[in-house]
Amino acid sequence: MAARKRPAAGHATTAQGSATQGCKRSRTDEYDDLACLGEGGFGAVVMARNRATGKTVAIKRLSTPSATSVADLQREAGFLRACSGNPYVVGFEALVVHPATGRLSLVMEHVAGPNLHYFLWDRRHGQPMPESTVRAFMWKLLTGVKMMHARHVVHRDIKPANILVGRDGDLVKICDVGLAVSVVEPPPYTQAGTPFYMAPEMLLQKPDYDALVDTWSLGCVMAEMLAGGKALFSRGEDDYVDEISQLWNIIRVLGMPDERTWPGFDSLPLAMALQLLPLPAGHEHNRLRDLFPEEKLSHEGFQVLQGLLTCNPDKRLTAAKALKHPWFAAPRPAAAAVALPRKKATPLSFIPPAAPEKNVLKNPVAMWNAQPV
Repeated sequence: MAARKRPAAGHATTAQGSATQGCKRSRTDEYDDLACLGEGGFGAVVMARNRATGKTVAIKRLSTPSATSVADLQREAGFLRACSGNPYVVGFEALVVHPATGRLSLVMEHVAGPNLHYFLWDRRHGQPMPESTVRAFMWKLLTGVKMMHARHVVHRDIKPANILVGRDGDLVKICDVGLAVSVVEPPPYTQAGTPFYMAPEMLLQKPDYDALVDTWSLGCVMAEMLAGGKALFSRGEDDYVDEISQLWNIIRVLGMPDERTWPGFDSLPLAMALQLLPLPAGHEHNRLRDLFPEEKLSHEGFQVLQGLLTCNPDKRLTAAKALKHPWFAAPRPAAAAVALPRKKATPLSFIPPAAPEKNVLKNPVAMWNAQPV
């Protein structure tokens, strides 16, 4: 699969594998390291304290900086800054440079809690999340994504590992916008993200997909919460699958799209290859309700789930439309029901020149500086 993806490192997890240099204790003019929060292929995320203010933050450091990885970090900083004031996205603090090594690091809001993947893992032997809790999570996530989309930012890698949970689930924050794209830039757009959460149009290599790839991913997250942490479109195999295999996983649950249900489907790059393969038994039927019967999910809740997990993006719910659904008319926690004030964006502390990249949509910092916040 040509998708761009990388190991996730949540703010309160430690990834398995070989150690990197990122979690060795270091010090800059402003921050002291406190603990290693996670490691991945990019480097590490550490918890640190600003010595001047005492504020605890999370710092993302690169293990082996290169022109591409530095440009990616700048790009991620630009997207976080574009999302400033969004209460359901991790906040941007600064870009800083280590005075001795000159290495660039991204300073972000620290969330004291696990990511949603580990949050669900810890509950795997207990009762599944009740529908009311799933509804509260989804209201926050959809609100966060609606605000991102209003700033023309599409995350492209929404999954439980990129959602931080704190205060026993009262605090929910989307993180890791490193694979985001700005739809201000014209298509074609490339594949990006984690296959189990990728929308069908992206898997089919549609070059002009839009923000609805994020609402598909949120539908996958909603199903996973209801299923006690089991990914809906995964058969428990390796993390790597190709496009056709992942489309097969979707078809076995939702049925095979065609020109009637999705006008233009036959013209998509991989549609013919998909149609030539043996299809799963029952591929002409949608089995979503069988997996989430009424005793598990109400009629109104199922309408939201089905609306998010609609293969034809033209018929899929946007975040804004999903939030207007009667399912969300039920009482919400007071903190979630109140619109939080928009935070003034913090200026970028340091912007080194970015090397040009191939096959990656660029998002100049100057463009984000011009965006209203």
